[in-house]
Amino acid sequence: MSESAPLTNAPELTVSELSGALKRAIEDQFGHVRLRGEISNYRGPHSSGHAYFCLKDANARIDAVVWKGVFSRLRTKPQEGLEVIATGKITTFPGKSSYQIVIEQLEPAGLGALMALLEERRKKLAAEGMFDEARKKKLPFLPKIIGIVTSPTGAVIRDILHRLHDRFPRHVMVWPVRVQGETSAQEVANAIRGFNALKPGDKIPRPDLVIVARGGGSLEDLWSFNEEEVLRAAAESQIPLISAIGHETDWTLLDLVADLRAPTPTGAAEKAVPVRSELISDVADLSRRHTDAIFRALDRRRTDLRALARALPGGESLLATPRQRLDRAGEKMRASLLASLGRRQLALAQASRLLARHAPQAELQRVTGRLNTLSFRLDAARAPLTQRRRERLETLAKSFHAALASRGRLLRRDLAAREQGRQVLAARLSAALAASMGRRREKLAHLDQLRFALGYGAILQRGFALVRDATGAAVHSVTQAPPGTSLSLQFSDGRIAAMAEGAFDGAPAKKPRNATKKPPEGGQGSLF
Repeated sequence: MSESAPLTNAPELTVSELSGALKRAIEDQFGHVRLRGEISNYRGPHSSGHAYFCLKDANARIDAVVWKGVFSRLRTKPQEGLEVIATGKITTFPGKSSYQIVIEQLEPAGLGALMALLEERRKKLAAEGMFDEARKKKLPFLPKIIGIVTSPTGAVIRDILHRLHDRFPRHVMVWPVRVQGETSAQEVANAIRGFNALKPGDKIPRPDLVIVARGGGSLEDLWSFNEEEVLRAAAESQIPLISAIGHETDWTLLDLVADLRAPTPTGAAEKAVPVRSELISDVADLSRRHTDAIFRALDRRRTDLRALARALPGGESLLATPRQRLDRAGEKMRASLLASLGRRQLALAQASRLLARHAPQAELQRVTGRLNTLSFRLDAARAPLTQRRRERLETLAKSFHAALASRGRLLRRDLAAREQGRQVLAARLSAALAASMGRRREKLAHLDQLRFALGYGAILQRGFALVRDATGAAVHSVTQAPPGTSLSLQFSDGRIAAMAEGAFDGAPAKKPRNATKKPPEGGQGSLF
């Protein structure tokens, strides 16, 4: 006999209760933490939008998860092998009995990581052709409206407006954005796309040039202008775009995508518009040179005209030769007309003689005689032709009647043969139908015998009865017929009603004690 287990007062916990207790203990103990490690096993966002990966260092690793809503707001997206600093909450996952960090913020770990990420992104976008000079647009010489994407409170916008006012005042539209922080990249991209979405002629006019400007700062401060969403918005812009980020030594990927890079925001204003006073001076100088050129050209034309006038001959000398040529041409025309008139008169006389020989009366007489000859010949040829046609039609009629009679005999023979075949098929069909009906009658009789043998009617004829309750359902056991239950007993020759009174123990029913025993027939009664 085995030894009984020792008794204990420790409460029993389910696995779910233990997992919940561990989860609450870890979350209460650690709360929010900042972890530094390298991203591992990252395969991109899940189909649900969440991202799952690991953070590891030289000796340990921890599972990490970024929910869908947080992932879309991350400035630094997870990348395989990137060293990051993750801020989040430590919790457990009961389904795997493991702990994990739910990341709420992600940033590169140090300047080296940022530079590596920047170089990798530069190579990726360069492979897509976003830095090609062929896709960059030419800036307008003098834009009517300039759109500026920058912070409305910084010194950058004041420097740009001041420089534009000094060089060439223009209408300026400012799209205020944050130039640093988590939402900065999204705001800058929305501003660039917003300027492009404006239509020319609308209540808010569309700018002819866009300047994206910011003051100087560290690589981390300027990181918004290295984000891919800003770069793609700049590449898609149909409006020429100038990048003016930081000081002259600062650079971002937006400088490579933009149509023109300005070393400073003030330099962007200088590249956007020319100097108005210089344009006025150049126009005045060109106007003066144009007027001088016109006067010099007029003087040359006047001198040339005087020289040509002196070289021209007088009017009488110019008209003498044409006059003489006209007189000679008149004489030749008169002689030509006389000769032509003589030739026409001769031709008319010859035509008159020819017409007399071919008078209409003579021509009509010749045609009438020819017509009479042809009519006689036609009457002579009509009778034989009609006779030949009549004989040919009679021959064709005889042939048609013979062929029709032959076709009728063939059809009658074919119909007789078909009738004979139909009678044979009808006889075969009747025989087959009779045989089939006999087989079906035999099969039906066999099935009826089988139904009778397998049904309960045969059993009832052997002395059994079928017990049913008041609903007509068969009673299969004693438990289905408690005392007082109305029953129906079906025998082979009919049904009777019955009432259940209790279980039957197999002994005959006892007679009442006060019942008087009858003496046997023909014998003496009992004395007791």
